Amino acid sequence: MNTSGSRAAIPVTGEAIRVRGLVQGVGFRPAVWRLAASLGISGEVLNDGAGVLIRAWAGALVLDEFVRRMRDEAPRLARVESIERAPVNGPAPWREFRLGESGPGPPDTGLLPDAVTCSACQRDFEDPDNRRYRYPFTNCTDCGPRFTLIQELPYDRERTTMRAFTQCPTCQAEYDDPGNRRFHAQPNACPRCGPQLTLRDAAGNYIPGDPVERAARLLLAGSLVAIKGLGGYQLACRATDEPAVARLRTRKQRWDKPFAVMAKNLDTIRAWCVVSSEEAQRLASAEGPILLLARRAGCPAAANVAPGTGLLGMMLPTTPLHHLLLGEAGEPLVMTSGNLSDEPIAYRDNEAMTRLGGLADYFLLHDRPIHMRADDSVTRVFEGRDLLLRRARGYAPATLSLPRPAREPVLAVGGQFKNTFCLVRGRAAHLSHHIGDLENPEALATFEWTIEHYQNLLDIHPTVLAHDLHPDYLSTNYVFERKAIRAVGVQHHHAHIASVLAEHGLTEGPVIGVAFDGSGFGTDGAVWGGEFLLSDRCNFTRAAHLAYTPLPGGSAAIREPWRYAAACLHRAYGAEMESLGLDFVKRLGLERWRPLRQMIAKDLRCPPTSSMGRLFDAVASLIGLRDAITYEGQAAVELEAMADSTCQESYPWPVETGPLPWAIDICGLIRSVTGDMLNGVPPARIAARFHNSVAEMTAAVCRELRRRTGTTSVALAGGVFQNTFLLSRLVAELRREGFLVLLPERVPVNDGGLAFGQAAVACARMGD
Repeated sequence: MNTSGSRAAIPVTGEAIRVRGLVQGVGFRPAVWRLAASLGISGEVLNDGAGVLIRAWAGALVLDEFVRRMRDEAPRLARVESIERAPVNGPAPWREFRLGESGPGPPDTGLLPDAVTCSACQRDFEDPDNRRYRYPFTNCTDCGPRFTLIQELPYDRERTTMRAFTQCPTCQAEYDDPGNRRFHAQPNACPRCGPQLTLRDAAGNYIPGDPVERAARLLLAGSLVAIKGLGGYQLACRATDEPAVARLRTRKQRWDKPFAVMAKNLDTIRAWCVVSSEEAQRLASAEGPILLLARRAGCPAAANVAPGTGLLGMMLPTTPLHHLLLGEAGEPLVMTSGNLSDEPIAYRDNEAMTRLGGLADYFLLHDRPIHMRADDSVTRVFEGRDLLLRRARGYAPATLSLPRPAREPVLAVGGQFKNTFCLVRGRAAHLSHHIGDLENPEALATFEWTIEHYQNLLDIHPTVLAHDLHPDYLSTNYVFERKAIRAVGVQHHHAHIASVLAEHGLTEGPVIGVAFDGSGFGTDGAVWGGEFLLSDRCNFTRAAHLAYTPLPGGSAAIREPWRYAAACLHRAYGAEMESLGLDFVKRLGLERWRPLRQMIAKDLRCPPTSSMGRLFDAVASLIGLRDAITYEGQAAVELEAMADSTCQESYPWPVETGPLPWAIDICGLIRSVTGDMLNGVPPARIAARFHNSVAEMTAAVCRELRRRTGTTSVALAGGVFQNTFLLSRLVAELRREGFLVLLPERVPVNDGGLAFGQAAVACARMGD
C-alpha cells in the first residue's frame, strides 16, 4: 500500500494547541516532538509563560489521535490539566516538526518537585555493562532532583547547583539529543563528570573503601549513619535493631514520635505491612512519599520504631544512593530527618557536620550542593486517594489552581505550626513545601528566607498579605511588620474549609464546613476547634460548635491532656467527680486537682475552648492511655490505634439545637465514657464507641443544617481528620444521608493547608 499517497490526499488543517499544567522541565516537549514525528505531523512545540504551545498541521483524525496520545502518553512527571485547541489559518511554515524557542512570559507554570528514581535509571545503575553502573546520581527527565537544586529560573543547568559539574562529551550528547530520555535533564551526569560520594566519621575523617558498602556494614553493626539525601540529611539505622533505635531516639531527643522506615522493594514492605493496590501505586509513584500502613502481626520492626500505633511509615528508596544502600544492607532501615527534634532538617554540609555530629556516628556525603531543604512527604491513602499529612518532597512546590484568577498578587503566610506559605498570581497558587513549627528560631529564619527565595524565583511581588487572626502567631507578626502592604486576616477554620473549596474549584456556596482540630483563634477570642460553618470562599457563619470548656493552663493543657480531661469531668459532674472512684481521679490526686479547680473557679489561665482535638486528648487521658504527650497529636494517635475496628456501638449524643451558633454539649458523652470505665468495659471498646459517637453527632448536625439551609455539600478539614477510623465512619454516614462530601487531596488536611485557604479567601474578597 502506498501510504504516502493516501496521506497526501487527506486535507491538512492547522491547530494551535495550548497545554496547561505541570508540563515544563519534565520532558514534555521532546515527548511531543517524538509523537508528532511518528505521526507525520509538521509544526513546532515550545514553552512559554502559560505552559506548552504547539502549532501542528495534519489531517483532522491524525490531530485528534495526537491530542489523545499526548495526554495518555505524557511523561512520568507531567500533569496535564487542560488542552485547548484552536484552528490556525494558512499552510504549515515547516515541512517537519521542530522544537521551538521558548516564548516570553512570567513562569506561572511554577517550580518543579523532585522525583524518585525511575525504573529506567534503576536498570542503568544495576547493569554491570552500563557506564552508570552503581553510580548514585543517575537521573533523567523522568526522575531526580529539581526544586532542591534550582537557584534561579528559567530551569537551566547554569542556574542550578549542578553548574559546577561540566558534562563529559557522552553526557553532553545525551543532553543535546531530543530523542534521548536525558534531553535537557539538568542534573545529568555520570561517574566521569558528576558528583562523587564519600564516607566520613563524626570527626570528619575520610573512611577508605566503597562508601556504600562500608556504610551498609556499619549500619548492620549498629551504627547511626547520616545520609545526604535529595532535600537534606537523613539519619539511618537498622529498623530491627532495638538498641540502635533507642540510641537514635536519645540522641535526636525524639522520645515517642514514630520513625519512617525505608525498604528495598515492595515485597519487603508487604512482608511487614498490609498494602492495598492503591497503596502500592502510591509507594511506587514519582512522589515516593512516606506512606502510613497497617503493620502485620509479627512484623519484625523494633517496637520503638513506632510505639503506640498500629501503623508504620514506610517508603521505597528515593534516589540511586538509597537503592544501592538498601541493596547492600539487605534489610529495611529507619530513615528519619537529620535534625534534633523540632529543628529544620540539616542540608548544608558544614552545618550538618556540626548539628548532627553528636547524633550520627558516620556521614555518607556527596559534593552536589542542596540549595533548598525539603523533608520527605507523609500521606495516607483514603478511598484510593492521598490524605496528605505533610506536603514536601515530591509534591511541593507543584502549582495548584484557584477557581478564578486573583486581581492582585497575594502572599498567604499560613499558621504557626506545620507552616507552609502560598504565593498567588492569576490562577496559579504556589503552595510551599513544609517549613515546620515557627516557634523554633531556625524554622522562623527558614520561613522568611524561603518566602524571599520563592518571590525571586517566581517574580511575584505581593501587594496583599493574608494571615491567621491569632495575634501571637509569628507568621502573623511577619505580616504586621510589613505595614505598607495590605493585610487580610482570615479566621483559622474558615481557611481550612476555603482550602477544600478552592481545591475542588468551587466558586459558589455555601457548603457545610466541618473543621475539627486542636486549636484556632476564634472571632470571639476563644480557642475554637470543633466547628460547623456555613462557608463559601469569601465569608462564613459559625453555625454550631462544641460547648466551651475551660482549658486549664492554656498551652500547658495541650502537653498534658489530663488537665483538659479533669476540666471535662468537672463540667460533667461538678464536685461529685472526686467521689466517682475512677482510676483517673486516683491518678489525678487532690494535690494536682485542687490548684486546677481553683484556676477554673477563678478563670485564671483557663481560656474557653470548643476544640474537638482536645476532646480526643481528654478521652485518651480518662481511659488511662496518655496523660502527657511528647509530640503533637500523640494522645489522639494512640486512641485511634486502640479503637476496636469491629465495634459498631456508640454513645447517645443528642444534638439540642437553637439559634445559630448553637453549642453542642459534651457532658452526656463524658458521662457515658466514665460509666463504661466504672463498669469495666475494655478501653478498646470505649475508644471505638467514642469515635463512632463523634461521627454520628457530626452527621446529625449536618442533617439539621441541611434542613435549615438546603445545603447538601459538606467539606471536611482540620487535623482531627487525619484519623481515618473517624473519617471512614463519618464519610460513610454522610453519604448514606445523601450529602456530597468534599475532602482535601493535594493540600494537607491539617494546618499545612491553611496558607492555600487563606490565599483563596483573600482572592475572593478582592473580587477574583
